[in-house]
Amino acid sequence: MSNSGFENKDTEEALRYISKKEADALEKELLEDYRFGKQQLIEILGHNCAMAVTKAFPLRTLPRKQPTILVICGPEQNGAIGLDYEPTIFYPKRSLDNLYKDFTIQCEKMDIPFLSYLPTEVQLINDAYNLVVDAVLGIEAESEEVKEPYYSILGTLKQIRIPIISLDIPSGWDAEARNPDGLNPDVLISLVAPKKCALQYSGKHHFVAGRFLPYDIQKKYDLNLPKYPGTESVVQL
Repeated sequence: MSNSGFENKDTEEALRYISKKEADALEKELLEDYRFGKQQLIEILGHNCAMAVTKAFPLRTLPRKQPTILVICGPEQNGAIGLDYEPTIFYPKRSLDNLYKDFTIQCEKMDIPFLSYLPTEVQLINDAYNLVVDAVLGIEAESEEVKEPYYSILGTLKQIRIPIISLDIPSGWDAEARNPDGLNPDVLISLVAPKKCALQYSGKHHFVAGRFLPYDIQKKYDLNLPKYPGTESVVQL
């Protein structure tokens, strides 16, 4: 099997953290020039995120007998952790986009439960779940303009004691820099390539999910992604 991440002996020093402008341009090229489908990219990255969760929190290490996970989704994202974990989804503002509607229906058809509201009593969350996946605000969000219901959601998540896994950037952060008012997750999963804000991330685990990137696009953006071992789709920095 070919490895689309290329080896670099100085990977740790050479790894590039990209800006929002570069991330947008890179995604546009994947969609328009390399003919990836939007659904295809979401499914690839969703699977990679699930793999990263299993690496950071293997089933045997979960503190609760039931392997419960709470996935909190923003208006432009949807996700669920499959495998042997038991996800529950909180999706407060459902997108009108047909693609996201399809993902929602798929989750419902697989009997994945959806919360009608997020408990404000944080102990209820601590007692019910092993960890929380933060897919609330992505790279498109402006950190200084967090509106309801997401402002209240972030306020609740800041108080919980169970681990938080953030996808791409921690909710409340800007793509270029850390925001002290945003979340401080235990795990960060950078999608495609790490964003500049990740230079200021100091949590326990930082994964990159970008093995599928064509070599030419890696070279064009000088990403110097780390080598993905064996058949792994994510790598820990």
